[in-house]
Amino acid sequence: MALNEYIASRKQNKDLLLMTHVVCGYPSFDANLKELEIMAEAGVDFVELQFPFSEPSADGPLFVKANQIAVESGVTVEQCFEFMAKVSQRFDFKVLMMGYYNTVFKMGHEAFVDALKAAGGCGFIVPDLPLEEAGALHDYAKSQDIAPIVLMTPTNTDARLQTIAKAADGFVYVVARRGVTGGKTEMDAEVGEFLDKCRDISPVPTGVGFGVSAKEDLDFLAKHADMGIIGTAALKAWEEGEEKALRDFFGSLGLL
Repeated sequence: MALNEYIASRKQNKDLLLMTHVVCGYPSFDANLKELEIMAEAGVDFVELQFPFSEPSADGPLFVKANQIAVESGVTVEQCFEFMAKVSQRFDFKVLMMGYYNTVFKMGHEAFVDALKAAGGCGFIVPDLPLEEAGALHDYAKSQDIAPIVLMTPTNTDARLQTIAKAADGFVYVVARRGVTGGKTEMDAEVGEFLDKCRDISPVPTGVGFGVSAKEDLDFLAKHADMGIIGTAALKAWEEGEEKALRDFFGSLGLL
């Protein structure tokens, strides 16, 4: 099923889709599977599998630590693709690669996209690759029905948002606030206005991340976007109490 068809079908029964995030190999691949089982029970629609990297520049302290420990423990790109294949075969939600351009560059664009497709991935999020440098990668990805997910941020000018929209495919990742992941975002009128602007400009659905951590956040986003994106809050719950705490977290969102 094409990504746009998948999103449309999921939206028939939901006001807001949900994407979550797992750092491959942190704290272990076995722990990742337990996290994903709970996420599947909660009915998530997408999961970003983050390929660990030494300098995750868009990530806040908790994900920086997770990336560092995963890299130090020897997690490889090959293991991440093997894990993605296992996940995509086992679960109903769609899987994306989230990572940084060095991983893509070292593999080569076509080898990266081919490996992602073979592993059952539907797209990728590479936040440190400028749009002006992404043409060859994006073109090849689209030719293979792999969606290159672009980001819209509050620091973008209106003209820049229009440029990003022209490159959009699958869905657009809208960053709710300035800075890195992990901090709380106040879902106020100013944020809502920015999200509405992005949604109006984007030719594809919009997902909103950075600081989404509570049911009231999701209720707010249901009025302004197509998908909420939860990363740090879920990892924080796992850190605090593993399976029980993560299950309780999704329960607090009204999903379990």
